[in-house]
Amino acid sequence: MDDSTLVEWADWGPDAFERARSEERPVVLFQTAPWCVWCARMEEEAFANPSVAANLNDDFVAIRVDADRHPRVRERYQMGGFPSTVFLTPAGEVLSGTAYLSTEALRSVLERVRETWEERGADAGRIPRALQDPDPPRGDLDGVEAHMAGQIEAAFDEEYGGWGTDAKFPLPRTVEFALKRDRDRALRTLEAVRTHLLDTYDGGFYRYTTTRDWGEPHREKLLDENAALVRAFADAYLYTGEAAYRDPAADTVDYLTTTLWTDSDEGSGAFAGSQAGGDYYTLEPTEREAADPPHVDETVFADRNGLAIDALLRYHAYTGDERARRYAERALETVRTALVEDGAVAHFDGPGAETGVLADQARTLGALTAAGQVLGGRERVDAARAVADWTIDRCRTDDGTFLDGVGGDLALLDRPLRPLDATVELADALVDLTALTGEGDYRAVAREALSAFAGARDRMGVEVAGYAAAAARVVDAPLVVEVGTAPGSDLHRAALRVADHEKVVVPDADGLDGAARIRIGDRVSDPADGPAALQRRVEEFT
Repeated sequence: MDDSTLVEWADWGPDAFERARSEERPVVLFQTAPWCVWCARMEEEAFANPSVAANLNDDFVAIRVDADRHPRVRERYQMGGFPSTVFLTPAGEVLSGTAYLSTEALRSVLERVRETWEERGADAGRIPRALQDPDPPRGDLDGVEAHMAGQIEAAFDEEYGGWGTDAKFPLPRTVEFALKRDRDRALRTLEAVRTHLLDTYDGGFYRYTTTRDWGEPHREKLLDENAALVRAFADAYLYTGEAAYRDPAADTVDYLTTTLWTDSDEGSGAFAGSQAGGDYYTLEPTEREAADPPHVDETVFADRNGLAIDALLRYHAYTGDERARRYAERALETVRTALVEDGAVAHFDGPGAETGVLADQARTLGALTAAGQVLGGRERVDAARAVADWTIDRCRTDDGTFLDGVGGDLALLDRPLRPLDATVELADALVDLTALTGEGDYRAVAREALSAFAGARDRMGVEVAGYAAAAARVVDAPLVVEVGTAPGSDLHRAALRVADHEKVVVPDADGLDGAARIRIGDRVSDPADGPAALQRRVEEFT
């Protein structure tokens, strides 16, 4: 039992569902997150009410899940945000669900669900549409990029920046797509993000705002969202050379390497998962000095660390910042030693951690391919190949799509789910791995996986612009800079700073004898013997 409430919480697992079956009770699944203020409020108020707790204990089997630690549960049962309060049959099918509930609202919902259960029992359960295993909307990737470019223009908020007319999310992958294709709108969005979401005192970016004009921010700080914004601001600096984009990235690198850094007993370390929101962030600086900062969840998650490693290496590549490189290397070593075994990636290091979640595989692969480009080293490329091969072997289906994990027969975990975002990140990393290894099969796998969603391109909005960027990299081969010098050389640094954030850099390339060349598909430039000559080759070739 969780001492923080009167509810007799069970852990996610077969015992709880077996109890629900044997006692013929519905399940209430409460999905919470360590950074979520409203989750804590619901536990402190609604679930702490004695009559509500008694009703739950008498008539339901109550399961409490940390959604960050159980991503595949989260993706099947999330109700639009956190907390998510979901009522299930003993088989895991959905009876009803909602987000935050006050005490009275929860009391009312419990009564309605109890009545439904008494009248219809398990027949009232349903399987969400995304888990009904429809045929993928396969199509042609030609035209996906152009369609998304049109969406970027049409959905842009010309008055306030960003996309949408209600809540405003920073959408860093959308910004990255636009940086190469609609730079003015991308930069205007980053200016709004910097102005309204950056915590200029403690560092880090808040998650989103609830109004069109970027007001009323939700002040949680998640590692992956901050890392993605480091990358977007760094990419903007690559194109513009302006401190207005470098400085927010630098400040956030500082936040990641201090507040969100967690050292291990062995002297290594990695990045913590999140920092909670709360009223602390509304205090004046002098008041913050006297207050305790919000809780940091020190769990080291593979997917979030993978994205942070990628972002810090990219920032180092563009700026030469050695701090970013050092912390990225340390985190990568921790992930490799603690979470990766023979290409299989564990979500975190601890009891109950699932292995083989697609997002963990994809982002760890992305970290390794980024390291291969920025830091070099055959061992990093070999490690990337092992992660890619394991993912293709275990997560790929006969139709060329990727599932979100490697099975499980509890509740709806046995239902296949093909996540678009993780597929995009995997495809991007596979394209990079193709250039680093010269093995074209990886890019072919990426193309087939992305094609599975192309039939739905006309229904895609700007929030999935990363899909269009990845599609462009398999339809038209990316710019590859092959460098015949070691990582850290002047020529290698110049290659990393070529103004195309979708390029791939291959250090220590064979046959170049200290020179560099540009490759785009079958087209290959003449060698360049120095940074100035390399820039001329880029201008001639693109």
